[in-house]
Amino acid sequence: MSNPVVDAFFLGRAFAEVLSEKLEGVYTQTVNELGKFDAEQREQLRQFIEEVQTRAQQADRNTTTTASRSTTTSSNTTSSGTTSNDYNFNAVSSPGDLQTMLDQLRAEIASLRAELKKYRNP
Repeated sequence: MSNPVVDAFFLGRAFAEVLSEKLEGVYTQTVNELGKFDAEQREQLRQFIEEVQTRAQQADRNTTTTASRSTTTSSNTTSSGTTSNDYNFNAVSSPGDLQTMLDQLRAEIASLRAELKKYRNP
C-alpha cells in the first residue's frame, strides 16, 4: 500500500520542479528576446545616426558649393560696378563670426520688412 501523504509530497515536489523548469525557460527566452530587441534597436539607432550625419555632410557640401558660387557671382557683380552685400561666406572661420554674420542678416531682413511694410501701408 502506498501512503497518501508520501504520494502528495512527491507529487508536490514534481510539480514544483516542472513549474521551476518552465519558469526558467520562459525567463531565459524573455531575456534572450530582450537582448535581441536591444541589439536591433542599437543597430537602428546607429544607422539613423549615420544617415543624419551623411545628410548633414551633403548639405554642408551643397551649402559650401552654393556659397562659393554666390561669393564668385558677388565679386563679379561688384567688379562690374553694381553693389554687393558685405558678407563673405568663405571668411567665416569661427562660430562667433558666423553668429555675427547671422545677426547682421537678421537685422537687414528686419529693416527690409519695415521698408516693405511702409510701401504696403501708405
